[in-house]
Amino acid sequence: MESYHHKCSGHSHAHSGRNLSTKKFFWVTLLNAFITAVEIAGGILSGSLALLSDAIHNLSDTISIALSFFAWKISGKEKNMRKTYGYKRAQIIAAFINASTLIAISIFLIFEGIKRFANPETINSSLMIAVAAFGLLANLFSMLLLEKDSHGNMNVRSAYLHMMGDMVSSVGVLLGGIAIKMWGILWIDPLLTIGIALYIIIESWKIVKKAVDILMQSSAEIDYEALRKEIESMDEVNNIHHVHTWLADENTVYFEAHIDMFDCMLSAVCPVSKKIEKLLKEKYGISHCTLQFETDHCSDKDFFKK
Repeated sequence: MESYHHKCSGHSHAHSGRNLSTKKFFWVTLLNAFITAVEIAGGILSGSLALLSDAIHNLSDTISIALSFFAWKISGKEKNMRKTYGYKRAQIIAAFINASTLIAISIFLIFEGIKRFANPETINSSLMIAVAAFGLLANLFSMLLLEKDSHGNMNVRSAYLHMMGDMVSSVGVLLGGIAIKMWGILWIDPLLTIGIALYIIIESWKIVKKAVDILMQSSAEIDYEALRKEIESMDEVNNIHHVHTWLADENTVYFEAHIDMFDCMLSAVCPVSKKIEKLLKEKYGISHCTLQFETDHCSDKDFFKK
C-alpha cells in the first residue's frame, strides 16, 4: 500500500442558530440602529463628544449583531463549483472592514477629545442626559429580548454581551451628563470620549488580528505535540507528518495530514481512520479532515511540511 486518501464524513457541527428567533435578532438590530441614530443626533445637537463615541460603540455592536444574523442565514447556503468551501468567510471579510473602520473613527474621536481638553465647549447637559437615558433603557430592553436564548447559544450570547457593554457605556455617559449639569465639569465629556474610543480600539484590534489570521490561513490553536503523540501511539501508525490546519471562520477548523502506516491490508485502514477522526472531533473540535494513508511513501516526514 503506497497511499490512500480518506475524507472525514462526520461533519456533525450542528447549526444551533437554526433554532433562534429571527424576529428577536431583527428587532434587536433595528432597535440598536435607532439608538445609534438618536445618539448621533443627540451628540451633534448637545455638543457632546461622549454621546458621539457611545453612538460609534452602539454602531459597532449593531453591525456585529447584524453580521451574526446574516452569518446564521448564510451558513445554510449550499456550496457550489465556485465556492467549494461555502460562504463562511464572507462574515470574516465584513468583520475586518467593520473593525478597521471603527479603529479609524475612534482615533479621530481621541484627537477631538484631546482638543476639547484644551478648549472646552458648552454642552447641553439636559439633552445629553435624556439621550443617554434612552440608550440605557433601549439596551436594557435588547438584553431582555436575548436573555433567554443567550444561555444555550454562543452566537446569541455574544450579542447579549455586546448589549451589556452598551448598557454600561450608556451608564457612564449618563453619569457624565449629570456631573456636567450639576457641577459644570466639562472635561468629563472628552474624558469619557477617550475612554470609550480606547475601549473600541482594543476590542476592534482583537477582531482585526483574528480576521487577518483566518484570511492568511494561520494554523488553528491546537496542542500539536499532544495530538502527534496520541496518533503515533496507535499500534498501526508509524508516523504522522505534513500536517496542515486552517480556519474557514472563527469556529470551523480544517485539518489534513499524511498518516504513515506499518505495512498492512487496505481493509485495516478504515478502523484506524475512524479512531483518528474520533480523536480529532472529540478532543480537538475538528470535524473537517482529510487524511492520506501511506506506507513509507514520503521521504520528508517532518510534522509540518517546509
